[in-house]
Amino acid sequence: MDSCCVAVKTKAPLAKASRGGLSDGGNDFWGERIRGSLNNSGWVSQLAKGLKTEKRPRKIKPGVAFSVITSNNGTETLTIQAPRLERRRADPKNVASIILGGGAGTQLFPLTIKQATPAVPVGGCYRLIDIPMSNCINSNINKIFILTQFNSASLNRHLARTYFGNGVNFGDGFVEVLAATQTPGEAGMKWFQGTADAVRKFIWVFEDAKNKNIENILILAGDHLYRMDYMDFVQNHIDRNADITVGCVPVGESRASDYGLMKINKRGRIIQFAEKPKGAGLKAMEVDTTLLGLSPQDALKSPYIASMGVYVFRTDVLLNLLRWRYPTSNDFGSEIIPAAVMEHNVEAYLFKDYWDDIGTIKTFYEANLALTEEFPKFEFYDPKTPIFTSPRFLPPTKIEKSRVVDAIISHGCFLRECSVEHSIVGERSRLDYGVELKDTLMMGADYYQTESEIASLLAEGNIPIGIGRNTKIRNCIIDKNAKIGKDVVIMNKDGVQEADRPDKGFYIRSGITIILEKATIKDGTVI
Repeated sequence: MDSCCVAVKTKAPLAKASRGGLSDGGNDFWGERIRGSLNNSGWVSQLAKGLKTEKRPRKIKPGVAFSVITSNNGTETLTIQAPRLERRRADPKNVASIILGGGAGTQLFPLTIKQATPAVPVGGCYRLIDIPMSNCINSNINKIFILTQFNSASLNRHLARTYFGNGVNFGDGFVEVLAATQTPGEAGMKWFQGTADAVRKFIWVFEDAKNKNIENILILAGDHLYRMDYMDFVQNHIDRNADITVGCVPVGESRASDYGLMKINKRGRIIQFAEKPKGAGLKAMEVDTTLLGLSPQDALKSPYIASMGVYVFRTDVLLNLLRWRYPTSNDFGSEIIPAAVMEHNVEAYLFKDYWDDIGTIKTFYEANLALTEEFPKFEFYDPKTPIFTSPRFLPPTKIEKSRVVDAIISHGCFLRECSVEHSIVGERSRLDYGVELKDTLMMGADYYQTESEIASLLAEGNIPIGIGRNTKIRNCIIDKNAKIGKDVVIMNKDGVQEADRPDKGFYIRSGITIILEKATIKDGTVI
């Protein structure tokens, strides 16, 4: 506990007791050097009045104030204990999270033809929605809402199988899916028009009696890869008395225009925010990121501060912004946050760990294959903060005389005399003799075909789920339940960047070949 010592000379002019501490009549500073005589009982009574007996409103709970007074040959020492400043602790019981279930998912097309972005498989056996869900669970946040709209059947099924029971305990909390719906009135006939509009349409949820104690609301995206303790985020929000806090990371120029960018002052308050600027607007958002603690070399590589699309709002501020202040604004990044910066205390929270927005085919592909590295920047293997997913009760993978290098092989797979390098093989995958898989993300299958079924299909000239004999595949994403025949070559040797061949079962995006869900690639096909 901090204390201060004051030297006091006897027979000096009488000192005065002040509201904030002690003063000689000039200044009002706690623990300042004073002059006065301890032999004068009036001085002591004034001191007592200044320290104890005066009643005044306080926003903090004071500590115990006392004094020790001694006399020694005309010089006395006064020791005063400073008031205790108690830090307000964030309570996860007073926090709710809203996970945005994704829009039309155009940037991850064709993987989102039949499913929402958060339902897309990642890392061999997970779904993207498992990332924010697991972060909430590991942060002890047990009041979780998921807003859904487009292609939500697969997402809803996964949520029901994973988080409703199956050993995940939410105590007095809950997981609620809030699906887009139509309501009476002209405005109610419209579907979600954006992230902010989606939250606005369900703002009444936070006025229910069961949610009356929610003080802060987390807004989370469903298509990011990262591991975060959200309560550290909320604690920072409370410590800085913020109305809104925006998670941020430094980024380089090559990807800066994909994000909302911000400028902050020396204390971390956001003073300017621009959503996905281009050209001169992008250049104008360049900042000195040594302010974030980066080295001069790293600051040159990452001269922009990007929003993670992760926000904390004070509940009353969020309700006011959506319902009264900006009732027609539909998006947080492009409308609500830039406007709120001018009127509210909007703070930046620097996230120093791995984070990636995998909302495009290229970033999705690269982030997945990066998991196969010896020391990946992100990994699912963490016993203290696990990533949860649906229990499938599959048998171990069986590998026969195969070569596997820098790869992830999921549960229930069959690999027979094949080669897998720098690839991810999803659950229930079947790789036949002579298959070569390199730089490929294979999502697996939703069900098994028995050996007799496979033999029957081959005898009839049909193709079973999986990859047939002597097939060579490079630089590819294979969606679920795909049927790839024997002697097929998928390498994109011509380096085509964009192509649409849905009738043949594939697309090409950013030079990456994507085999469609349930597609059939005939024997001997060359792509």
